[in-house]
Amino acid sequence: MIMAYLLVLNAQKSIQQRVPFALVKALTKSEIEAMFAAFAAHDPEPQGELEYVNLFTLLVAVVLSAQATDVGVNKATRPLFKIADTPEKMVALGEEGIRDYIKTIGLYRNKAKNVYALSQALIEKHDSQVPDSRAALEALPGVGRKTANVVLNIGFGQPTIAVDTHLFRVGNRTMLAPGKTPLEVEKKLEKRVPAKYLLNAHHWLILHGRYICKARKPACDRCIIAKWCRYPAKTA
Repeated sequence: MIMAYLLVLNAQKSIQQRVPFALVKALTKSEIEAMFAAFAAHDPEPQGELEYVNLFTLLVAVVLSAQATDVGVNKATRPLFKIADTPEKMVALGEEGIRDYIKTIGLYRNKAKNVYALSQALIEKHDSQVPDSRAALEALPGVGRKTANVVLNIGFGQPTIAVDTHLFRVGNRTMLAPGKTPLEVEKKLEKRVPAKYLLNAHHWLILHGRYICKARKPACDRCIIAKWCRYPAKTA
């Protein structure tokens, strides 16, 4: 959690140094509408990149993805989910057994502890079912607001927005939703993204930040929203 916070803080400071919020013209409603229409035309049905087989494995995969790449998590969870795709099977595997499967992922010891504990909590408090409320999800070991939002969006079709470092960067660079904290960016996006695009906004913005609007050198020449983006240091 500390590392994630520092990454977000550094990204926010860098963006503010280059683009003082007060000096940049805000995006208009019509421009925001056009941006998301472009995303929708380019990728009508965006998908997350974490692999899972049911709601439980989705939750586990998202918990494991903190400070780790989706590619790395998928590599570890493919064999894990073949033998432990329910809370009962995960508890039976034990914390040590879970560690053996995810030891290639960063912070694997603490994550194994959380996965074991959340599996127990699901059995004891939720009849082995993944709850569909943010409060209930955040009460589970290892589950924060971002993880809860991902599960609610992908697993339950709720129009939530999980702000990671990629989405935080895109929100600030483009001036779509400038903010000093992930929560501030999330709240602004909920207000500014047109309702018909809100369910998929989470995926479009994260994928855009991961592959196009990258931290060190954004690929502005391949950006489908460049004409509306307020970032002054475009690479093309």
